[in-house]
Amino acid sequence: MKRDLISVMDIADEIHELLDLAARLKRERGAHERPLEGKTLAMIFEKSSTRTRVSFELAMTELGGHAMFLGAQDMQLGRGETVADTAKVLSRYVHGIMYRARSNQMMRELAANATVPVISGLDDLEHPCQALADLLTVKERKGGLQGLKMVYMGDGNNVCNSLMLAAGAAGMEMAACTPEGRMPDAAIGEKAAALAGRNGGSISFCHDPREAALGADVLYTDVWVSMGDDTDSVMARSIFAPYSIDEGMLALAAEDAIVLHCLPAHRGEEISAAVMDGAQSAVFDQAENRLHAQKAVLHRLLR
Repeated sequence: MKRDLISVMDIADEIHELLDLAARLKRERGAHERPLEGKTLAMIFEKSSTRTRVSFELAMTELGGHAMFLGAQDMQLGRGETVADTAKVLSRYVHGIMYRARSNQMMRELAANATVPVISGLDDLEHPCQALADLLTVKERKGGLQGLKMVYMGDGNNVCNSLMLAAGAAGMEMAACTPEGRMPDAAIGEKAAALAGRNGGSISFCHDPREAALGADVLYTDVWVSMGDDTDSVMARSIFAPYSIDEGMLALAAEDAIVLHCLPAHRGEEISAAVMDGAQSAVFDQAENRLHAQKAVLHRLLR
């Protein structure tokens, strides 16, 4: 029976196994098995990408398979063909589909009609592969996850939603610190809190970034205006300016705290250049780990 990765909930019970697999594939890069020989992944992109496209394409290559890029302008999907029909047709050709979608509704419709695994490369509700790479990075830097305090600062967007679920599944203590009108999805917050409760962690919500940062092991941020968000950039700067991770904010965290950003970054807005390029930044390790986390997902779902 085929399996999809649309939400972190789809892998919540095996998140530690996937992280261990990703770490092994990273250690053995260039010498590990190639279980996807002869298999093809279709990659549908309705939104532009750097890391998602490069990491998935390279992941398939290093696992012995082949990846096929399909931009919105290259497909009939952008000219009136239904998502359901697209899913049914591609399922006759390929062994898996990675979809970077504008909406979670379209993501779920594609998965419901595909007979091959569908992997989310992002939609407006979640970004599960990013969260897996985030936890892999924290585990590398900190030696574990259980009980660590992670604070996400900024917009309660798709990245924040998936990060809450992943943190809950791993037993971390996570605070989503956002402006009042930009909190993460309430239903996902409830699921994340329930996961955390079962795994010895906690999920909390707050609006005071300086208080939240006190003693944090991990500070995490993202752009203030996500792709497709119609928030005025000037308004966004006024709303989110107190949530910027700069040297002063980092000084409030634990002495050995690390800083994460899923990229692309606007230096001088949500993160200062000094922090992003500083010794406590794990931003570029985090970007690399998209490759290894996604290799683990492909290894597990497409074999």
